[in-house]
Amino acid sequence: MRENSRAIIIATWVGIIVNIFLTIIKVIGGILSGSRALLADALHSASDIVGSAVILFAVRISNKPPDEEHPYGHGKAENIASIIVALLLIVVGIEISVSSLKVFFGELPKAPGTLALIILLISIVIKEILFYYKFYLGKKYQSTALISEAWHHRSDSLSSLAALAGVGLALLGEKFNLPFLVYGDAVAGIIVSVIVIKVGYQLIKGSATVILEKVLEEDEIEIYKKTVLAIDGVLRIDQLLARTHGSYVIIDIKLSVDPNITVEEGHTIAANAKQALLDTHKEVEDVLVHINPYQP
Repeated sequence: MRENSRAIIIATWVGIIVNIFLTIIKVIGGILSGSRALLADALHSASDIVGSAVILFAVRISNKPPDEEHPYGHGKAENIASIIVALLLIVVGIEISVSSLKVFFGELPKAPGTLALIILLISIVIKEILFYYKFYLGKKYQSTALISEAWHHRSDSLSSLAALAGVGLALLGEKFNLPFLVYGDAVAGIIVSVIVIKVGYQLIKGSATVILEKVLEEDEIEIYKKTVLAIDGVLRIDQLLARTHGSYVIIDIKLSVDPNITVEEGHTIAANAKQALLDTHKEVEDVLVHINPYQP
């Protein structure tokens, strides 16, 4: 198992345990305080648990070695998992919105209790800590799945913040006899849903780009070109294509060498270029080198 996979698994289990705790206290707090926004937030936290389970399954698959059907490995399992997590976010967002809109067509809702405020504050702090923890690891190990899960936590903290504002307005409305403010809890639920759906869309867009094998931009592959051009015998890089494959990178490169050297010498230059890329850039998993005779 790769070092990055071990770190991702540990981080994901931390998220699962924390989300189970948050889901339980939000459900209990939502029922006791009568807060629709808090119950909606509990549903969001519960979706995080499902998303984390998907991430664990994807990491297990992505660790499988290359085979005949998947010669470049199984790294894109993480991107597929990221899309599943994003779809869960969108479904949850729609559910929250529908639930909140129903309030405006029923009786005047009762303002939630202060217990809802306390639970939401706890949730915001914990979720922000989880966001920074997983986002850091996701960037460090180039894990799209973990970055998606980090944003799932951020969307949860934002939704809790919106719910906090709604609960606060509802309490003020009840205290100062301003009935329209009591709807603040439901309005917050709608704001939460918009945030959640938007985050889900952005995650799907990012992961779909990887699955469709969009190559890295020119400025992103410059470091790989510098490594290859330093190899003795490489006269020119005719083409270098690099694409992300989950948490790692696959490179296809065409090199020009002296047309008068032997096949064995050309093979040695290709092997040296490949090994240099693998040794210098830990994110590079595989390199396919094609040798061309140099033509001015």
